[in-house]
Amino acid sequence: MHSVKITQSRFNSLEEISDIKHTFILRQPELPVNLYSKDKALEILAPSHEEGIKSLGYALDDVSVAEQVHGDQVHIVDASKGLESPISSVDGLITFQKKILLGIYVADCCAVYIADKNSRAVALVHSGKKGSQLGIVKKVLLLMNANGVDSSDLVVQLSPCIRPPAYEVDFASWIRRDCLECGVPADSIHDTLECTSQNLEKYYSYRSEKGKTGRMLAIIGIEGE
Repeated sequence: MHSVKITQSRFNSLEEISDIKHTFILRQPELPVNLYSKDKALEILAPSHEEGIKSLGYALDDVSVAEQVHGDQVHIVDASKGLESPISSVDGLITFQKKILLGIYVADCCAVYIADKNSRAVALVHSGKKGSQLGIVKKVLLLMNANGVDSSDLVVQLSPCIRPPAYEVDFASWIRRDCLECGVPADSIHDTLECTSQNLEKYYSYRSEKGKTGRMLAIIGIEGE
């Protein structure tokens, strides 16, 4: 069977944690996704995204993605209740279970990866200007704390996202502030500092491409026996 070529990257901060699986599936240059319809663009990108999931040793059915409505609602993914995808009306996902992948699509907004150093929990958050204003990352962190995972044990990785001067606000700095206020150690918060709008060979940018673009896919999960 012909394999699908994909472009993806991994973050050193997350690679260092035992049992944490993750990837960031980037722009697929050979695929024409200069479309206003997100659904149609994702349909074209689906084989590449699925190949990225397979590269982690998982199948599409193992992934739960958020609907993403630029809000602050968070959902705890529990496979025993059925693996719903997409999960309606949420922008933040958490799981305390192994063998589940969480997924978030981005094209200028930040995909915030959160992982427990002891591999007890992971979270993935869609946080752009609106979500960051609403403090969605803080809400996720507090919910993880309430379920027995201390902020001092967490590693946070911000994906590439749009930043000044290409965008009017620096919402990545708001995300970092919320992490610090919730007790995540400063040296456990990682950011590539890359601006998606400044590198269209590597990233999709909703702002730069005036809405006619694809989506990167962020994925994280806990490996299981």
